[in-house]
Amino acid sequence: MAEPKRVERPMSPFMIGPYYRPQMTSISSILTRITGHALVAGVILGVWWLLAAATSEAYFATANAVATSWFGDLVFTGSMWAVWYHYLAGLRHLYFDAGHGLEVPTAEKLGWACIIGSVVLTVITILLVQ
Repeated sequence: MAEPKRVERPMSPFMIGPYYRPQMTSISSILTRITGHALVAGVILGVWWLLAAATSEAYFATANAVATSWFGDLVFTGSMWAVWYHYLAGLRHLYFDAGHGLEVPTAEKLGWACIIGSVVLTVITILLVQ
């Protein structure tokens, strides 16, 4: 009996590395999911700070020390970037849902626009808040 011919199939995008070359469309999709989940860290820190303020002065002093430390600054700055990125990615998806920008070069440009735009908007927000 003849040996069956093995069919070469494309590898899954989750095998990034030696088997799959990352593309902007897949990276932006994965980044949208990551930022959506990462926003939970900022929400938890903010809610803890508010609950501590409603609880006692001593407890608030502890929560405030964490929230205003380098760790709190890192979490809140990362959350601010995640909000901007998630917002811009949502606008991009609305554009895609309308049937526009589905060509690969356009989708890649929109992915880069989300990343660059979110960084620029985060810097502008930080400068305006201070």
